[in-house]
Amino acid sequence: MRSSLLGGAALTALYLSTSLTPPALLAQQDPVELDSLKVITGTALPRSSDQLGNHVTVLDGDELRARGVTRIEDALRGASGLHLVRNGSFGALTSLFMRGAESDQVQVLLDGVPLNQPGGAIDLSGLTLENVERIEISRGPSSALGGSDAMAGVIQIITRTGVGPISGAANARMGSFGRRDTGLTLDGSAGAARYSVTATRYLTDGTLDLNNEHDQTVVSGRVDITPDERSFIRLSANLSDREFNFPTDGAGNATDRNQFTFTDRTTLAIEARRQFAPWMDVRLLLTSLDEETGTDDAFDDEEDTESFVSLTAIQRLGADLRANLDLPGGSVLTLGGEFEDQDVRDFSEFVSPFGTSTGRSENDRTNLASYLHWTGGIGALSANGGVRLEENDNFGTSASWQAGAAFAVTDRWTLRSAAGRGIKEPTFFENFASGFAVGNPDLDPETSLSWEVGSEWSALDGHLRMSATWFDQSIDDLIQFTSTPSAPGAPNFFNVAEASSRGLELETGGTVGALELGANWTYLDTEVEDAGFASGAGATFVEGEKLLRRPESTLRFDAGMRPRHDLGLSLAVEHVGEREDRDFSTFPASPVTLEAYTLVDAALTWSAPVRLGPDIGVTLRGENLFDDRYEGAFGFEAPGRTLLIDVRVGFGG
Repeated sequence: MRSSLLGGAALTALYLSTSLTPPALLAQQDPVELDSLKVITGTALPRSSDQLGNHVTVLDGDELRARGVTRIEDALRGASGLHLVRNGSFGALTSLFMRGAESDQVQVLLDGVPLNQPGGAIDLSGLTLENVERIEISRGPSSALGGSDAMAGVIQIITRTGVGPISGAANARMGSFGRRDTGLTLDGSAGAARYSVTATRYLTDGTLDLNNEHDQTVVSGRVDITPDERSFIRLSANLSDREFNFPTDGAGNATDRNQFTFTDRTTLAIEARRQFAPWMDVRLLLTSLDEETGTDDAFDDEEDTESFVSLTAIQRLGADLRANLDLPGGSVLTLGGEFEDQDVRDFSEFVSPFGTSTGRSENDRTNLASYLHWTGGIGALSANGGVRLEENDNFGTSASWQAGAAFAVTDRWTLRSAAGRGIKEPTFFENFASGFAVGNPDLDPETSLSWEVGSEWSALDGHLRMSATWFDQSIDDLIQFTSTPSAPGAPNFFNVAEASSRGLELETGGTVGALELGANWTYLDTEVEDAGFASGAGATFVEGEKLLRRPESTLRFDAGMRPRHDLGLSLAVEHVGEREDRDFSTFPASPVTLEAYTLVDAALTWSAPVRLGPDIGVTLRGENLFDDRYEGAFGFEAPGRTLLIDVRVGFGG
């Protein structure tokens, strides 16, 4: 039923909308900052990255697609300070660790819509690249503008819009592990409106012989309207329907022939801006996230005595109103307020020889926030700072702040620094759980305090770029579960743990003729400062030990070139060092060390000469070419060598 509804929505969207320019078949560029772009993530106003105090990276969607990258998780692997962990095959749970912080402490936005579940949980495996203009990665606390979840940083995915006569492209992709994808893109403009739409279906049989298919359909669209020179309206929507079949238990053993998870997600953003006076403009952003996710594990056969099904329905509705006021001296003061309503409904049923047990819950909470942010500068100095007050139904009032500055020592050398305090609200389960666990409505938000200093240089007329960033962050009031509450019926969740991380991010990139080169290295040192309720060598938190699944060292190298206008080549090499983990097949869990691994990816793109007729492009991509066997999480082996071919036919324009 879900696939049928989404398929109908796709056809309707394609009929009503028009156009997306086919991605150019360009060589891979190194994933360092694109200084010519205005960064909108983590700032009250669009600003060039060389005016920001924190480390920001912008990834270009066309360049990513040109080398055959189709998923956000693979795009993010090229950025320093980020580490991604996928629990096995394509479509499996994918977590993100930014500068050592937990996956639920990073805010992920799609055109301004928070994709995190209330409390921060985010699975990146369902996020795709087909209609993405760029990805902005803003490191460091951003809660002063973004609120909860933006505790360690923000990743914003920004979709693209069309221009000019209607044009589009159709593509088909196939390859290893039964991969078979199809897609259609359209875009264009008419009068005051610019529009785009994509519809794509992804299919793979997975890496395991038993029950490992992944099926996803995505429809994405955007319309920009400029009624007059002082007004702007944007509407964007994304619909995703996917299923991931997995036979594995918690230790990675393949045991179940029909177990699967599903996620149906719809996002909607409506943004309106108006210049009311030469010194004042106002913006209103309305956002909506509707998500249904769950697990279905029916009886395998007549001999199977247990079944389980769960469903969680999540809704986040938000409204953000802000005014930008021009002040004397060229600075800008931003005043804003935000309202968000969160609603979560859960259902589960477990059948066993001992009977049937069910669980139901429905809870909601609201959040009111007010904030102010200042942006300005004097001469070579650019600065910004802001504060935010949150008033939440559960944790009451909380404050966050951020500040940053950048100083252009010369036109080729910039020094920068930033600091801030971020928060992450508790999950609904931690607040409202009942049954085998009891939630604690009096939990405080988790908090972080972070600072960084950095420097950026360029040489050889901009053909060589280098940057270095040292960061330090502490995370307090981490929420933990205890199986031995103080009294019957007492809560199982408390703010008790602490952790810290510090490290160095080095990046360099440049051009040598037609060759583009880039490299980055991340050093990360994490430590559990207070293990809270955890105890024993097999606990997930051990005082004085490192945080799990975070590599101390990550090295990345990128190269790309286009020897001819119709031919592009790219190469990416990534080395990830050893990580600490746990073997959860034993009780208590046993400490293990995950081995280091090196991945080599390459792509070749070719576009047919115009004189041959249709706009035809072919991309050959190889992933993990040397078939390195490794585990992102213990017991869950990652895919081996993968070969893909993508054929694209453009039209119109």
